[in-house]
Amino acid sequence: MTTPSSETTLSTCRDDDLRQLLRGLLTTIGDKWTLAVVAALVDGEQRFTVIQRRVAGISHRMLTKTLRDLERDGLVARSVHAEVPPRVEYALTPLGRTLLEPVDGLARWVEEHGHTVLRRRATHM
Repeated sequence: MTTPSSETTLSTCRDDDLRQLLRGLLTTIGDKWTLAVVAALVDGEQRFTVIQRRVAGISHRMLTKTLRDLERDGLVARSVHAEVPPRVEYALTPLGRTLLEPVDGLARWVEEHGHTVLRRRATHM
C-alpha cells in the first residue's frame, strides 16, 4: 500500500482561504452533534421536535446552534410554512447531501481500521 505524500494530500487545498475553511468545517462536522443531526435529516424534511427526538441527548439550545451552523454553511435549509401555528422544517440541501458520501467513507474506514486504532490507544495509556 502506498502512502500519499503531504503534497498530494493537500493539493486540493493550496489556497490559504480554503485550508482555513477546511479546518473550520472539520471542527463543525467533527463536533459531537453535527453528524447525528445530518443523519436525522437523511430521510427528508423534519420538524425541530422530530430531529430532537431522533438525536438522543441533544438539548434544545445545542440543536438550535447546530441547525444554525449547518444553515449558515448551506448544508441545511430551513422552511417556514405559513400556517397557524407556524410550521418550521429542516432539510439537507443538495450541498448537504454531498457530505453523505465522504462521511460514509469515513465510517467504512473506521469499520475496517477502528479495532487497530483502539488497540494502539490501549497500548499508549
